[in-house]
Amino acid sequence: MKVLVVGNGGREHALAWKLLQSKQIEQVVCAPGNGGTAGIKGCQNLPLAVDDFEGISQFAQNEGISLVVVGPEVPLAKGITDYLNSKGLKVFGPTRAGAQIEASKAWAKALMQEAGIPTAQAAVFTEAAAAKSYVKAQGAPIVVKADGLAAGKGVIVAETVEQAQAAIDAMFGGEFGSAGKFVVIEECLIGEEVSVLALTDGLTIRPLQPAQDHKRIGEGDTGENTGGMGAYAPAPIATKEVMARIQKEVLEKAIAALKAKGIDYRGVLYAGLMMTPQGDFKVLEFNCRFGDPETQVVLPLLETPLEELILACVEQRLAEMPPIAWKQGAAVTVVAASGGYPGAYEKGKVITGIEQAEALGTTVFHAGTNLNQEQLLTDGGRVLNVTAAGETFDQALAQAYAGIQCIHFEGMYYRRDIGHRVR
Repeated sequence: MKVLVVGNGGREHALAWKLLQSKQIEQVVCAPGNGGTAGIKGCQNLPLAVDDFEGISQFAQNEGISLVVVGPEVPLAKGITDYLNSKGLKVFGPTRAGAQIEASKAWAKALMQEAGIPTAQAAVFTEAAAAKSYVKAQGAPIVVKADGLAAGKGVIVAETVEQAQAAIDAMFGGEFGSAGKFVVIEECLIGEEVSVLALTDGLTIRPLQPAQDHKRIGEGDTGENTGGMGAYAPAPIATKEVMARIQKEVLEKAIAALKAKGIDYRGVLYAGLMMTPQGDFKVLEFNCRFGDPETQVVLPLLETPLEELILACVEQRLAEMPPIAWKQGAAVTVVAASGGYPGAYEKGKVITGIEQAEALGTTVFHAGTNLNQEQLLTDGGRVLNVTAAGETFDQALAQAYAGIQCIHFEGMYYRRDIGHRVR
């Protein structure tokens, strides 16, 4: 098989890396890929934008691509699956209608309420004055969300009414572009977050290992939200009993609700949940694709060949597959970010030390890199995901941190407390 992976982040590097471990995969093409995917044996980069549907389609048809795996949410929300399906190509990823579950927080909230899925109390607003009045009446802490896609940064957990009102002004003032046309205001839930990525063919849904991401830029889970500063799997807080409940009360209800709307959803359904201290949970959000950086810790633990699971979803035969097989142990990833992220940052900084890190047994997934005349340069806010798997969480953690200490680029920043809840 030849597989085309759409995207250029750490998640896509991890997908290409995992797919190429199978004897069934002859070649992986990444569009556009990054400096890491450029260096994997059996992988090539294709310099096409993720929303160049026509270019991707023509390449896939001309080169005999068996399967297209879409990484990021933006092309899914724009309808890449619909377009490529219309050209006769097999695509892993929901249609534009299904991708609304991430592309519109208001739409997803309504779906959860209709389906009886446990979620935070919320209200949707189209203008600032009403939103501010609501916040004043509710008090703080409170969560203010841009309705649309904002690269993981459109969620503000406001500790005061003033912070919430400033966030409302920023969103309606265009800080997140069209994503802030509608604003969702939610009660602030207290507890630990857990990410449950599940594979579905629209009829059957199967969860992968639960993971825990670290969204905040600062140690101790402080500061601004980011796309994710590190992750680990499996998350101990999501016990077998909890996962059985999530399967019934969240995943199966969501698929049934999508089906009832006439949406044939084939791909990843990713539930971001808040676990309360009492052991209950509520859904914070749904995403329509593999998580980033959760994918980088879930895939190293997966034993079942990834392409077999993906094809079973695309061909709507997931129910026939044997149970998903997992390696024992745990995996940890630590993100090396550019100085200034999630705000303004510079690109083009020379990266060194990756070979030394990998010699220690880590796998370094590139998130924002560019290979320029054999020199590896930074090309994003989140630059690298230094990943390790071990028999125990402590082993994986120690190895990941030993690896990241080998790496250097000007302004590099990483959190030193990834996995602090498990230590």
